[in-house]
Amino acid sequence: MPITAKLDEFGKPAWIALTVLGFMAWWPVGLAVLAFTIGSGRMGCGYHSGPDRWQHKMERMQAKMDWMRGKMGGSPTGGSPWSSAPSSGNRAFDDYRSETLRRLEDEQREFKDFLERLRFAKDKTEFDSFMAERRARPPQEPPRDNPPTQS
Repeated sequence: MPITAKLDEFGKPAWIALTVLGFMAWWPVGLAVLAFTIGSGRMGCGYHSGPDRWQHKMERMQAKMDWMRGKMGGSPTGGSPWSSAPSSGNRAFDDYRSETLRRLEDEQREFKDFLERLRFAKDKTEFDSFMAERRARPPQEPPRDNPPTQS
């Protein structure tokens, strides 16, 4: 079993102890161990916290968004966070607010659909252009097995 796997079993305290011992023995060894532990993400700091770093960040962001929706009165599972906002006491204003927010959500959805159609049209145009260019190219000659000999 490699020493790194054995130290990983003990966790961060083992890596910290190895770093301190490395500095006590000879400072370049301690510095190398410190650089390795930070660079490999074993200390949980730096920019290399593993391949699932972005997934972890997105899960944390989603948890925060769910918490905010809960605080604002919305449901964390779908629906608008404003749809069940507390009443202002003025029923006409509440109706106006809910209608305006519903309209804005519909416009946002329509705009996203428009952007998707626009991207698809652009991709299709680029692909059609590529295919037309490819068809217009003269066919290439097959490579010869025997190169011509020079005398």
